[in-house]
Amino acid sequence: MSDFCPILWPEEPTPEDLKNCSECGLDKHGSRMVWGEGNPEAPIMIILDNPGAREDREGNPFVCGTRQTLQKAAHHVGFTMDDLYVTFILKRKPVRAYDKEHTRETCMIHLKQQLEEKQPKLILCFGNVAVQSFFGNPEAEVKLLRGAIHEIKGYPTAVGYHPLAVRRRPNLWSVFLEDWKVAAEYYHSKSGTH
Repeated sequence: MSDFCPILWPEEPTPEDLKNCSECGLDKHGSRMVWGEGNPEAPIMIILDNPGAREDREGNPFVCGTRQTLQKAAHHVGFTMDDLYVTFILKRKPVRAYDKEHTRETCMIHLKQQLEEKQPKLILCFGNVAVQSFFGNPEAEVKLLRGAIHEIKGYPTAVGYHPLAVRRRPNLWSVFLEDWKVAAEYYHSKSGTH
């Protein structure tokens, strides 16, 4: 797999009427809204808790650790950027303490809108925060739900550890790859592709 090189995927522009959304209060954190990235028409949607930085302090674009880990795993199971669209429970990166429950509840409205527009064939949900928010269950845990396809809000959904957890604990890499394989096998069996 030496031909793999992570790149900064194109960002889907935030809808004009939502660019200045202040419903959840994260606009006060000074981070900009990231609606999603990758292929907006992709059959597979990845849901993370919130966007990481896409630019360094000098404003130069860079591929953060989360994106590197995601892209490496996707490449490993044969997915390309065309297959994937990445979005977030929170569309802005929190930089200090915030009202988690209110913020997630408010931001789920945006995710619901994206789901209705995009109608993904499969969802991959990474990390406990994303899983708990999307599953609507504050007790949901990746370690108990991984390895299977769940029907959530009418969408087949696979879960896995957050890419940052995988970076911090390299022993999780093989587990992370297993979760991608579960998703890939399900997707190929339903779409008739290999």
